[in-house]
Amino acid sequence: MSGASFDVLVLGGGSGGYACAIRAAELGAKVAIIEKDRVGGTCLHRGCIPTKALLHVAEVADAVRGANDLGIDAALTGFDPERMHAFRDGIVKKKYAGLQSLLSAHGITIIPGEGVLEKGPSVRVGDDVHHARHVVLATGGRTREIPGLDRGGRILTSDDAISLPYIPRRAIIVGGGVIGVEFASLWRSLGAEVTILEALPRLLAGEDETVSARLERALTRRGIRVVLGARTTDARQSDEDVELTLGDGSSVAADVALIAVGRVPMTDGIGLDEVGVTRADGFVVVDEHLRTEAAGISAVGDIVRGPQLAHRGFQQGIFVAERLAGGSPVPVPDETVPRITYSDPEVAAVGLTEAQAVARFGAERVQSYEYNLAGNGKSAILGTAGTVKVIRRTDGPVVGVHMVGARVGELIGQAQLIIGWEAHPEDIAPFVQAHPTQSEALGEAFLALAGRPLHAL
Repeated sequence: MSGASFDVLVLGGGSGGYACAIRAAELGAKVAIIEKDRVGGTCLHRGCIPTKALLHVAEVADAVRGANDLGIDAALTGFDPERMHAFRDGIVKKKYAGLQSLLSAHGITIIPGEGVLEKGPSVRVGDDVHHARHVVLATGGRTREIPGLDRGGRILTSDDAISLPYIPRRAIIVGGGVIGVEFASLWRSLGAEVTILEALPRLLAGEDETVSARLERALTRRGIRVVLGARTTDARQSDEDVELTLGDGSSVAADVALIAVGRVPMTDGIGLDEVGVTRADGFVVVDEHLRTEAAGISAVGDIVRGPQLAHRGFQQGIFVAERLAGGSPVPVPDETVPRITYSDPEVAAVGLTEAQAVARFGAERVQSYEYNLAGNGKSAILGTAGTVKVIRRTDGPVVGVHMVGARVGELIGQAQLIIGWEAHPEDIAPFVQAHPTQSEALGEAFLALAGRPLHAL
């Protein structure tokens, strides 16, 4: 038995893990990452990057379909899934190579294999036990399963769907959250008939109700069937299709069924109970500084309850590395982490929904304003519809920004700064937004809340 000693030992090389490792190395620590698969994790290899690459393919397909309306003679004659996947894989390969080079340049040791915590803190990998002053847990998440809808055959998870060698003619998506909506948008753009089955009363249930309603209307106009309050009770597969039975006794059939009901933390089998790390519903319990109850062990990313987003993992990994180095970093509240759904149209949000703001401050202390993108010149050029909704505390700062429309995800950085700095609409109103841009829609909303609307009544 052998092993090595490190200042910081990171269990998991996904977004939160490698961000922590890089920042710790920058601050002078001797660092290692234990990873059983490939550094980059779900985001790089099976999530954020490959799905957004395919969604770009879908965007281009829709642009070709609409080209004749712009005076361009063009025709969409078909799709080649093999070349689509080659494009996707090329992007992932480049990003993976770049990440490997970055970790190597920082002198970070990569230890391949499955790690199990031991007292120390230490981590066993096979016959070797590696010791560290600090261990950071960053094992990430996996797709959530539904009893009776077992993965296999025509029943897919998102991991399967991104590598599907053909484009389904008909697709059922169980779950109307971010993953479900994105795949519905993707497959519809590629020509599939799509049905979304969502058990809750609306899509993107964690977002503002205004945004959810507008998104549902937009997807319906695109020909996507949305069934709300739908619970699946059974599944039957054949050589031709898969058929799902719903709680009301009806059924729906398609070529494939994608199970997209969220993700769960991967915290089983890594020795948490043995070293005194507490869990709740599978998530690692941490304090505001991301410390567990076990001395010398912290946790970041999808195994910590909250938004399961790569950029949240980045931020938490950096925060922990700076704390371990003796710094005093400021925790970033989850509500100031931006959220984007990369469907057509996109949904982007940061901060509180109106319902959350009313619950926290009281209805009399909350004011909101919606600016319709129909009044925005750049949105008209792009041919998109949607809205920008801004929520403020009456005579106080902006506490929420919610947007739906093409490319609104590119506006979320500005919105995050406004909320993070607790700016008032009156603070923002004097700043000039470039014309014509979609940023003007945000500007118009702030002007209206400041009592000085320009292009709106």
